[in-house]
Amino acid sequence: MLYTSIQGLPDFLLFFSVAMALTGLYLFLYTVSTTHNEFELIRQNNVAAAISLGLSLTGFALPLSSAIVNAKTIVDLLVYGLVAIGIQILVYWLVRMLLNNLSQRIAGGEVASALFLGAASLAAGVVTAASMVF
Repeated sequence: MLYTSIQGLPDFLLFFSVAMALTGLYLFLYTVSTTHNEFELIRQNNVAAAISLGLSLTGFALPLSSAIVNAKTIVDLLVYGLVAIGIQILVYWLVRMLLNNLSQRIAGGEVASALFLGAASLAAGVVTAASMVF
C-alpha cells in the first residue's frame, strides 16, 4: 500500500522542481522587465509594490498549475510555463501603456495603480490557465 502511495513521488519531484525553477525564472524576468525594483520597494514596506508583484505572481501561478495538471511531459510544462511568463510580462507592458508613469506610481506607493496592474495580471492568468488545452 505504501509503495502505491509513493510510486508517483519521482514525477511529483520532477514537476515540482521544474515549476519552482520556472517560478524563479518568472520572478527574475518580470522584475528586470519593470522599471522599478519590486524587491527593494517591498523591503521598504511599499504596499503598492507588494500588491502588484504578489498578484502578478498569482497570475503566473494559475496557468503554471494548469500546465502541471495538463502536461503529459516536462517539455509541455516548460513550453506552457514560458508562455505564461511571456503573457504576464506583456500584461505589465500593456498596463504601462495605459497608465502613464506606472513604475513611478508604484514606487511612490500608489495603491490604485498597483491594484489595477495586479488585477490585470490576475485576469490574464485566469484566462491563460483556462486556455491551456493539450
